[in-house]
Formats: sequence, structure tokens, C-alpha cells
Amino acid sequence: MKQSVSKNWLILGLIILALAFLAPSLLTPLPSWWPGILPKDKIHLGLDLQGGMHLILEVKAEKAVESTVQQLSGDLKQDLRKAKIPFDSIEAFADNLELKLPSDDFKDKLEDMLEKEYPQLELHTIETGPQTRYQLKITTAEKERIEENAVKQGLETIRNRVDEFGVSEPTIQRQGERRILIQLPGIKDTKRAIKLIGKTALLEFKLVDDEHSLEQALKGEAPPGTEVQYGKAIDSGTGKAVRTPYLVEKKPLMTGEVITNARIGFDNMNQATVNMSFDKRGTRLFARITKANVKRRMAIVLDGTVYSAPVIQEEIPGGSARITGRFTEEEARDLAVVLRAGALPAPVEILEQRSVGPSLGHDSIEQGLRSIMVGGLIVLLFMTVYYKLSGLVANVALVLNLVFLLAALAALRATLTLPGIAGIVLTIGMAVDANVLIFERIREELALGKTVRAAVDSGYSKAFLTIMDANVTTLIAAVVLFQFGTGAVKGFAVTLSLGILASMFTAIVVTRVIFDLALSNRRVKRLSI
Repeated sequence: MKQSVSKNWLILGLIILALAFLAPSLLTPLPSWWPGILPKDKIHLGLDLQGGMHLILEVKAEKAVESTVQQLSGDLKQDLRKAKIPFDSIEAFADNLELKLPSDDFKDKLEDMLEKEYPQLELHTIETGPQTRYQLKITTAEKERIEENAVKQGLETIRNRVDEFGVSEPTIQRQGERRILIQLPGIKDTKRAIKLIGKTALLEFKLVDDEHSLEQALKGEAPPGTEVQYGKAIDSGTGKAVRTPYLVEKKPLMTGEVITNARIGFDNMNQATVNMSFDKRGTRLFARITKANVKRRMAIVLDGTVYSAPVIQEEIPGGSARITGRFTEEEARDLAVVLRAGALPAPVEILEQRSVGPSLGHDSIEQGLRSIMVGGLIVLLFMTVYYKLSGLVANVALVLNLVFLLAALAALRATLTLPGIAGIVLTIGMAVDANVLIFERIREELALGKTVRAAVDSGYSKAFLTIMDANVTTLIAAVVLFQFGTGAVKGFAVTLSLGILASMFTAIVVTRVIFDLALSNRRVKRLSI
């Protein structure tokens, strides 16, 4: 008797808890006191129900290797000078450097330095003689590490940008070696989102070369160590954007790695700007750069485009800078977002892009709910007609099964998708399967002449193992689908696995408690089944 009472309280407690988790999805608005005490998370709708954007990006990880090689070339020059190893040139390629020495007399010294300072480089001799050429190739292990880190950092950077963008319940996950899946439910401005997510955001501060001829550089005769980069300017006469060339030094003085914060601001002309703050290292570096280059122009370059090239009037020790460039307020805000989130370590390419309109999502919800209602009503009607009053008991369990399933989706913050609705419809059919097994067993026991109480006890005990076997094997399949599936498959697996757990509880525990309450009167001699 005590065990029966405890089951009653357990079921009542679970029903109250389930209704508390379902209330935010069913009641609008909630009472003001509700969020502070009770659950406030709604059932989250997937991209196919809510509408939004689906992207698959590929990280160009080989570009991260090229960038590393470029950086190594600059570091190697400085270390060769410190080690007093003369060299004629260092040229960077995709995954290796080519070093030219005046002779091979310094090979041993070069090998010692590389072993200590550059263990990630392999030394190969290309040519010996009056001038010796060496190839410094990045090891396979180091190359794989750089590419792996590029994908991981790209994933984290995109996640930070999306969080800043304010999308609720985004899906951002890795697919395969270099691909990233992004789903942004409810987003409307897809062009802005793509621009924000895909921007490399490599910020560089470079000195403008005003000593040499820009015209000669435009003809392909740029001095060594310089290059032509373009900025955008507005023609005062036509009002159209025109490209403005700048001759800048290739090697940046500093990059956006030292930025700690970026925010939108406005200048004296009420034009939107992006104000940046540097960390301690960036503050010292920026102060030293501005002090050493007073009266020279410093170009602020983002992803290869010169946004502004102001003249340095004096040392700037405050650890801050400003980017101007005739931004709209929205452009300045998005630029601040990507600078705060950090630069992508490698460019990304959009391999797949799909948009789901909110009207299509609304239609999917209506059709999905209609399928649940139609399927549920057919099952309820069949159980009532075929099993009479006992069928009503199974119907109560079926309704509770749906309540527990939807409450679990809200409590676990799982996402309900269109395939997930298919999983719910399948669960409705499977939920009564256990009761069908139990009821058929009870019928068999009654046919053998047992009492109602004995028939019910025997029916539940004999059907239990069969029910467990069937549901556990299905649950294992659902877990495998969730583990190895993607997108739609996972949505189906979530609702199927939660539905199986809920149906096992309602079919075995809830219906048994109802029968126990109905049979508590020992004079019951006939069961409507």
C-alpha cells in the first residue's frame, strides 16, 4: 500500500512539474512573478519551423599555413641577423621558405639555430656553390596542427560573432575536417548575417610610403617592401564611391590581435566611427609606433582595404585608436562586432546557403500539429472501441506521454524540428503498443479463469520483459542516430528517444496505478477490456 501511495505522489509531482515547464510555451504573457520562481524557457523551434538561415562554410585552412610561413620569414630574418649568419634573401611560398646564403660555410650554424628556435622547419639543400639555396619546409605534423587550429579558432570566432549579433538559439557546429554548419533561426537580414560571419576581419596598421612615386608603383614598379592597396572614398562631385590607391609598406606595424574592445562612436560631423581599445602590449606598441613616425601617414587596413590614412601628429600613449570611413551606423556596429570577436585565422567559403521564410515555417507547424492531432485521435478512438474502459486508461497514459515529452523538450532546451514532429507522431503509435501487449496478456489470463486482480498482476508481469526489449532496442537505435546523425536526423532522434522514455513510464507505471485504484475495491469481478 505504501508503495502504491508513493507512486501516486510521484505521478502527481511529475505532472505538476511538466505543466510548469510547458506553461511558458502555452501561456502568453506569463505573470510577472513567474520568471523569478518557475521555469521560463519555451520549446525552441528549429530552422524549418521558425524560419531563418542555413549555412555550410569551409575554412581555407591552407591560408593559415601561408600566413604562418609569412610570419616565420620575418622572424627568421631577425634571428639570422642576431646569430650573425649572412643571407642574400628569404622568399616565402605556400608551405616553405627559400633561403639564399652567400656560401655553405654557415650551414652548421644555421642547423644549430633552426634546431633550437625553429623545430617545426625541415632544412633541405637545393643548390650549393658560390650561392647556396636552402628550402625550409614546415613539417607535416606542424602543418596539420596549424590547419586544425585554424578550423577550431574559426568555429569559436564565428560563434562569438553570432552571439554578438543577437540570434537566439543558433546552431554552430563542426562538420568533417574543415566545414562548419551554421543555423540561425528567426533571422531576417540574411545578407547582413553572411557579411558579418564571413568577414576575415584582419586589421593591420601600415605606414604609407610618401617618399616614392605612387604613379610608378601603379605601373608595377613598386619599391621593394611596398605594395599598392586601395581604399574607398566618396567623390564630392558625383557622390559615388571611387577607389583611392595608397602605396604602403608590406610589413604591418601591428595587427588587430591587440584589440580588447571595439565600439561604435561618432565624430564632429556626426559620422559613425569605430573606436578601439588596446591591451597593455598594444598600448606600448602603438605609443612607440606613433612616437617614431610623427608627421607620417599610417594606413588602417581591414581585409586589404584602406579605411583611413591619418597623419600622426604626435605620440598617442592612451591605448586607443579610431577607424573612420564614411560608415553607416549599421556598418560601424557590425565592424565593431567582428573586431571584438577577433579575426578569422583563415578565410571561409560558403558551400551551401538556404533560407527558410517564416511563412513556410508557420505552415510546417500547422501541418505538423494537424498530423499529431489526426494521428492521436485515430489511436484514441481505436483504443476506446477495441479495449472499452481499459482503452480509456491507455488514452490517459497517451495524453500524459505527450505532456511529459513536450515538457522534456522545454526543460532540456532541445530544439523541435519538422523531423522531430515526425518522431512525436511515431511515438504516439509506439506509446500504446506497450498497453496493447499488456491488455492482450490480461485477456489471456481472464480466459484462463483467473480473478481480475490476478489477471492484471499477471498481465503486467508477463508483458514487462517484452516491452523492455522492444523499447530498449528502439532507444539504442535513437541514440545512435543522435550520435552520428546531423540536422534533421538528430531532430528525429531527440523526440523519438524522449518519447520512448516517457511512453515506458506512462504505459507501465501510470496505467498500473490507475488499475490499482480501480481495483482497490475487492468486490470488482469483471473488467471492461
